[in-house]
Amino acid sequence: MSIKVVQALSPVHIVSRTTNNFTTFQSISPTPDLLIPQQTLEQGLEVELYAAGNFSNTGTPTLQLGFWFNTAATVLAANALTTTVTTAVSWPWQAWYKGRLTVTTPGTAATWLGQGEVKVGGSLTAWQSGFPAPIPVTAAARTVTTDTTAARAIGVGAAWGTASSSNTITVDEFSCLLITGL
Repeated sequence: MSIKVVQALSPVHIVSRTTNNFTTFQSISPTPDLLIPQQTLEQGLEVELYAAGNFSNTGTPTLQLGFWFNTAATVLAANALTTTVTTAVSWPWQAWYKGRLTVTTPGTAATWLGQGEVKVGGSLTAWQSGFPAPIPVTAAARTVTTDTTAARAIGVGAAWGTASSSNTITVDEFSCLLITGL
């Protein structure tokens, strides 16, 4: 019989972070980044990620939300760019992901296997049509190969389809639980 140990990564972020005016998937995580120690990055490690906040826009730009590992270039899971409803002002969004390291020695070809979902507000009080949506958007994208040879950051990311100072996204909550077996 194994015992599961659940540990929250620190620090606990108490200050929201707002970003705007970008079009490539990038980190929108509060600072400092959450860092998974290298000795924890072993086969069977599970991560449970949760992020929530709000967004504002003008027009109907597309928005992509998800999570990354090591850098925003290694996307663990994200939705497809989705058209948002026009003139959103502090409308809610949420995302969660659960994944497991299925192969690692540690090495440069470790593999995460996971999935989750994203919700994007269609108003202050309701989710937009089509949400919640599963992430990632294909079965093949549920497996992500990455490097576990050192401590690695993990975070939440986003991309707007149109760069505008009016297209803002705020992260109010971001947490990462590490689940290991003994």
